[in-house]
Amino acid sequence: MNIVPTGRSLGATIGGIDLADLLSDSDFRTVLRALGQYGVLCFPGQSFETPAFAAFARRFGELEVNVANQFHEPDFPEIMILSNQVTPDGKPVGLNDAGQGWHTDMSYSREIALANVLHALAVPVRNGTSVGETQFRNMHAAYDELPESLKHTLEGRTATHDFEKFWEVMRQRPGSRRAKLTDEQKRRKPPVSQPLVRVHPLTGRNVLYANPGYTMWIDGMDRNDSDTILDYLFRHQERADFLYAHRWTVGDVLMWDNIGTVHNAIADYTLEEPRYMRRAQVMATLDYRSLVG
Repeated sequence: MNIVPTGRSLGATIGGIDLADLLSDSDFRTVLRALGQYGVLCFPGQSFETPAFAAFARRFGELEVNVANQFHEPDFPEIMILSNQVTPDGKPVGLNDAGQGWHTDMSYSREIALANVLHALAVPVRNGTSVGETQFRNMHAAYDELPESLKHTLEGRTATHDFEKFWEVMRQRPGSRRAKLTDEQKRRKPPVSQPLVRVHPLTGRNVLYANPGYTMWIDGMDRNDSDTILDYLFRHQERADFLYAHRWTVGDVLMWDNIGTVHNAIADYTLEEPRYMRRAQVMATLDYRSLVG
C-alpha cells in the first residue's frame, strides 16, 4: 500500500490496493492504524459488487442496519443506498438527504460506530469539477485545543444524544421525503447518554464527543449552563484548521473515523446531476487497541 497524507488536519489517500480482495492481516492492521492517524481514508479507483463491499466493511466490525430500514441493496439490509435519483414512476432510489448537517453517526446509539464506508458509483460533476463534497472536522484536535479549565469541567461528564433531533431537522428542509419517526422506530433508538470526552480505541488519545446533530444537553447541569457550554463546543469545532473536505471521484471508497471526527454532506447538486453511493456503518465491536498494538 502507498499512503499519501493530505497535509491537512485530516485525510490520506491509500493506493496500491484492491479492496475487492480479502485484506491480509498485515494490510488490515495498516488500514486500522491509518484510520486512527488520519481520520479519513480515500481508496481511489475501486470497483466491486455489493457482496465484496460488505465483506470489506465487515472486516472492521459488525455492520449496522439503519433504524429507518429504507433504501438498502437487495439482500443486504446493512448496505444503504444514498442517491438523489428517482425511478421512472417517481419513487426515490435512495436516501437523498443523508448527512446534511454536522453530526457523528451513531452517537445516538448505546453501541457507537467505529467508521463509515462509502463507495461512489455516480458523482455529480459541473463544469468539469465534482460537487457534493463531504466535510470533516478533527475531534482529536478539537479536544487538544480546548482551554484546560474547560477540559476539567468536561471531565467525567456525559451528554444526552437523541436520534429524533437530527431526523426532525432534516424533515423540515424543503423537499424532504422523510416521514415522521414511528413509535417503534423511537422505541428502538431512545435518547442515550455519552461521555463528552472519550478515549479513542485506535489512538488511545482523548477526543471531544459532542456534535450539533444529536447532542441535546449536558446531563445533570443547569440547562442554561449546558446550552452555553455546548454552544461554545460547537463553535470551537468550526476552526478552519480542524476542517478537511473531500471532493468525490467515481470509484472512491471513503472510510472515516466516526469517533474522532464529525462530518457534513454538502448537497450543492440538482436532480439532473446524479449521485449514487453505497454506504456501510461499521460498529465498534472489536478490541481495536489489541489489533493496532
